[in-house]
Amino acid sequence: MRRVLVFLIAIALLSAGNLGASLPEGGSRGRVYAADTVNPPPPTAARRAPPSPSGRGDESRGPAQSGARIAPVYAPVRPGTAIAFPRDHGAHPQFRTEWWYVTGWLDTPTGPQGFQVTVFRTRPNVDQANPSAFAAKQVLFAHAALSDPKVGKLLHDQRIARAGFGLAEASTADGDLVLDDWSLKRGGDDRWRARVPTRDFTLDLVFTPTQPPLLQGEGGYSRKGPQASEASHYYTLPQLAVSGTVVRDGKRVAVTGRAWLDREWSSTLLNPAAVGWDWAGLNLADGGALTAFQVRDAAGKPLWTGGSYRSSDGRLTVFRPGELKFEAIRRWRSPRTKALYPVEQRVTAPLPGGTRTFTLKPLFDDQELDSRPGGPVYWEGAVSGDGAKGYLELTGYFEKLSL
Repeated sequence: MRRVLVFLIAIALLSAGNLGASLPEGGSRGRVYAADTVNPPPPTAARRAPPSPSGRGDESRGPAQSGARIAPVYAPVRPGTAIAFPRDHGAHPQFRTEWWYVTGWLDTPTGPQGFQVTVFRTRPNVDQANPSAFAAKQVLFAHAALSDPKVGKLLHDQRIARAGFGLAEASTADGDLVLDDWSLKRGGDDRWRARVPTRDFTLDLVFTPTQPPLLQGEGGYSRKGPQASEASHYYTLPQLAVSGTVVRDGKRVAVTGRAWLDREWSSTLLNPAAVGWDWAGLNLADGGALTAFQVRDAAGKPLWTGGSYRSSDGRLTVFRPGELKFEAIRRWRSPRTKALYPVEQRVTAPLPGGTRTFTLKPLFDDQELDSRPGGPVYWEGAVSGDGAKGYLELTGYFEKLSL
């Protein structure tokens, strides 16, 4: 289910016909690339032509009527679809949206910090018959954040651009993403590397897998609601060993840590009754990995729950709807938005050895991200407790999320 959040900013800007607009001062202000804001270089010869509608990258052809608008036809998520590597590390442009989402904890000389590096791809509802190279048929959006308790709030930045022109590219063959001067790439040694210079910090991090990919749900088909179509293709790389450097205030420091990479692609995610969700991805101290989420309705009740547990020896448990429990222990009210978030939560899961409870406490309270105008307000931050470290995401507490 996770991670439509920052991607919504791009959709909102596109819907307003304002892809080149400035982003909010003091918020997620980043670089925005569009025909009216940059003079891009000519398209390269390497730009791909889409295969047939049955293959990856379908561009949804329609009747060749003069002046007729051709709307995109988005691929559905289907159970039984095999996930294959390295192909599925790459982009799936026939689906409405997808994301590469890395979160983790860093051990630094001044203490622990949390980080996020995310890249989103979306296929907007634009005319597929538009022959212009500037038509935003595919858009990439990236977001990076650093959680430092000594700062006491998120440091964050972003990039957005339509695909092409050498500015924004997402390979369909493997994990290879470029957005201006930001990149997230998987190498031949199976390690991922993120290079992310922002206005407040620069991340240069390497993520080394210590375990095979974890296919969420039924072999990578992950339900998010009562309807079978409310689902995503979803896999996770937990327990990633982190090494690299962080630059802040002109000082480069070496860091190590542990991270979690989520990969999802979908065309339909949320049930109309859903207002938001709580999600946790936790690396366990014994080498296990826990994924837990609940989709909430307007009354705050779980509309759908799901997730998985994989033990350190590789045994996988997939939770059935209703088996996971989230309980708010402590709430924090944002002084800016007045949203009230359950930043400390108790997650109870039925593990093979018996029911286990994780009481998750934030690295610090103010890990709220306000991406207005155009994007949502939500909380996402580093949490730990009971032999677990990871990230907790809380959406729909400021207002209902709308896709």
